[in-house]
Amino acid sequence: MRRQMRRGPLRSAVSRTVMVIGLSVIAVIPAVSLHGQGAGRTPSSAVKPVPRTPDAKPDFSGVWIANSTIRLLEGEQQVEAMREADRAAGRPPLPPPEPLSYKPEYEKQRQEYLARRGIDDPMARCLISGVPRISVRPLPFQIVQTPGLVVFLYEVHHAFRIIPTDGRPHPDDIEPSYLGDSIARWDGNTLVVDIVGFNTKTWLAGVGTVHSEQLHVTERYTRDSYDTIRYDVLVEDPEVLTKPWNMHELFRLRPNERIREYECIENNEDLLRIEKLLQNESVFRIR
Repeated sequence: MRRQMRRGPLRSAVSRTVMVIGLSVIAVIPAVSLHGQGAGRTPSSAVKPVPRTPDAKPDFSGVWIANSTIRLLEGEQQVEAMREADRAAGRPPLPPPEPLSYKPEYEKQRQEYLARRGIDDPMARCLISGVPRISVRPLPFQIVQTPGLVVFLYEVHHAFRIIPTDGRPHPDDIEPSYLGDSIARWDGNTLVVDIVGFNTKTWLAGVGTVHSEQLHVTERYTRDSYDTIRYDVLVEDPEVLTKPWNMHELFRLRPNERIREYECIENNEDLLRIEKLLQNESVFRIR
């Protein structure tokens, strides 16, 4: 299936359904090639240095996608090629994922969501994914960097974040929102983003990963090669979590990719399908 077919009901259905239910959708999605003949593949990071802005800061401008989604988009062969490039460049592997540690009442709530097979996932209702979840959706996002400002444009949900880097504090009139309020500063070559002001309508990572309005997220973006950004996240929520949670990801540059129109609500049949699946428990049994 060629790249031009990535827009439309098929791609929208795939992007909405990933991580919504505990089914083995990964076995289905790789058959959908979104790039046709390697259009979005990254060049060798050994060839080009990290670009710099006129004020000598690393330039994050470009279209990127989470490394963990490459298998869904291009298959195992491309994943192994990228692993080999990382090994050749001496890049250490990312730390293994760590579980979220919930207080008992919220762990009970999470288990209830798991028992419902993810039908309550905000993604299935076409609501904007929060931070950090929006960054690891299997769709590209674009970073536009200017002096004093970094803009994130996410293909998914038409979402965007406008992040000042000029030292200003969070505003006094923050209203709880899906993506919160972001401000940033530079720590050497790393862009550090501080985010507060979330509503409670998003999940942090997977099914049932709830949070409160006390959620505080700190993102660290480090462009460690020409075609990669290291993404390190610290999540703190004293109302819901027993301890802070760390997440790590790698973003890959997509030099021939561009952000396309995304409309989640159109042809969204996920909820009806999952409701029917819930009526047949045998679907979820491991054979």
